[in-house]
Amino acid sequence: MTAINRRHPLQIAVVTETYPPEINGVAHTMRHLVQGLRARGHQVLVVRPRQAHETHSSTFEMLVPGVPIPGYRSLRFGLPVASRLRKKWAKWRPDVLYIATQGPLGHAALYAACGLGIPAATGFHTQFHHYSRYYGCGWLNQLIMHGLKRFHNRSAATLVPTMALQRQLEQQGFAHLELFTRGVDTTLFSPVHRSARLRQHWGCDQHSLVVLYVGRLAAEKNIDLVFQSFAAIAAHQPSSRLVVVGDGPERARLERLYPDAIFAGAKIGAALAAHYASADVFLFPSCTETFGNVVPEAMASGLPVVAFDDAAARELIVNRCNGFKVPLSDTTGYSTLAGAVALDRAQLTAAGQAARATAETLSWDRVIALLEQRLLALIHRYPHAGNAHESLAALIK
Repeated sequence: MTAINRRHPLQIAVVTETYPPEINGVAHTMRHLVQGLRARGHQVLVVRPRQAHETHSSTFEMLVPGVPIPGYRSLRFGLPVASRLRKKWAKWRPDVLYIATQGPLGHAALYAACGLGIPAATGFHTQFHHYSRYYGCGWLNQLIMHGLKRFHNRSAATLVPTMALQRQLEQQGFAHLELFTRGVDTTLFSPVHRSARLRQHWGCDQHSLVVLYVGRLAAEKNIDLVFQSFAAIAAHQPSSRLVVVGDGPERARLERLYPDAIFAGAKIGAALAAHYASADVFLFPSCTETFGNVVPEAMASGLPVVAFDDAAARELIVNRCNGFKVPLSDTTGYSTLAGAVALDRAQLTAAGQAARATAETLSWDRVIALLEQRLLALIHRYPHAGNAHESLAALIK
């Protein structure tokens, strides 16, 4: 096998069942992964389901049929098109695959890669097994975990975002685990985007306390704890305002229950950055995250985060220094902590400044460079890897 090194641009297929403009953590990470690898000179083909209202694909995308996900009509499962993938990859052979999702398309891609002798890494982006208890089927937890383990252990490597998750999965029998951490765009997410006009729109002046939540409005996000915690804050600071950024199946219910909260809907880009920077404290109550990209985004925006000691918060937050955290699942402690820290504006300001300093160390360039090295190492050690480079146009025909 011809050695592949950094000077030789790679042909990489990224398989994902969610991608921008869809708004979620996996889509966000895939955007940075694809852009980062392309910036380093590699050819990257994105294989994903065709999104609603799309009529054509770009040269660097392969769109496959999909069906809507129940409860998330804007997202789609890709269909298991293994034979189509085998045919295309026989013409334009990737050096390596990165499979981000474990739906039918992800399974088909892994099957095709194994058949063609192409090394494939999978990403553990979502803790689906934890979701079951939020939808009345907690008894499925172990069955789902068994399925995830079988899928990932068929790949040459499974990439995980934190060391804690790596240790947890190792104990549960997952093999070939490696780190793929996360970065944050500290130019987009920055305190400089704080907007007095936006705060006025919320009915707040410079002295008001604005409490922010950003994320999907879904049961598995433990979203009700945001409102319980805000009640603890508002009991002592009646002028406080709660701003909720995001959308999802729980939105209509929450709007009925909490009419005084500001539901801003989903935001991206500069609008999202302004919402972060214009708040004063960020509540993140999820107990089901593999990472939680909103945590470093909030920190980069100069916001102290109140979170459980898990995922990104475990990796990034030093308690009462650059943020605040309580033991996982201590919901009473979470609400109590949120109410207490909101009373000390000087402490919030100091923690926000420290959070920004932490975020400035989280470069996406560094993350992608490390990922590139992991993919190169995977190709070198995979026994059947090889090159059959043809033009990317041949794959799309």
